[in-house]
Amino acid sequence: MINGLLGKKIGMSQVFAADGQRIPVTVLEAGPCTVLQMKTIATDGYEAAQVGFVEKESRRINKPEMGHFKKAGKGAFAFVREFNALGDCAVGDQFSCDMFKPGDRIDVTGTSKGKGFQGVIKRWGFSGGRATHGSMFKRRPGAIGQSASPSKVVKGKKMPGQMGNERVTTQNLIVVEVRPEQNLILVRGAIPGPKNGLVEIRQGIKA
Repeated sequence: MINGLLGKKIGMSQVFAADGQRIPVTVLEAGPCTVLQMKTIATDGYEAAQVGFVEKESRRINKPEMGHFKKAGKGAFAFVREFNALGDCAVGDQFSCDMFKPGDRIDVTGTSKGKGFQGVIKRWGFSGGRATHGSMFKRRPGAIGQSASPSKVVKGKKMPGQMGNERVTTQNLIVVEVRPEQNLILVRGAIPGPKNGLVEIRQGIKA
């Protein structure tokens, strides 16, 4: 057993509880994931299970990668990540969404949508300056440094820059429904990333 799965964000939808309450959910295609390699302390210095997700055409794989995939004998994969092994686990084993059940708390990691280079108002929520005629300030960040001491810009200063396109983890989400026949997990709430974006689904550490 491993402590998580690789999946793909399908999009958002809604389901209705038994009492008629409408629940907004994010639909995830989770697994099946194939164990490609078992990392051990003796050979790698740590313990983990390397898994593959989404089958890929062999003609698009180079020879070193194909040699690695052949050890599992399950074909080639587009995405490869590592998870902690929690028990009996061997190369070639497959895990699917049935390792989760409704009511479970999970942590989902994805890459947020990239929004390009943005100013301080959009990126950090600055209020900006006056919009009156001649102010010459409106959406500018203002002064960023100090005078004679320390005479530099402090690290971590909120300034314009790239927004989004970074690894984000949303914790303590609730599994509403699991559909093993479709490899789908319905999770209450929003998950970072665009549609069809790769996500990592793990058991919640705060559960």
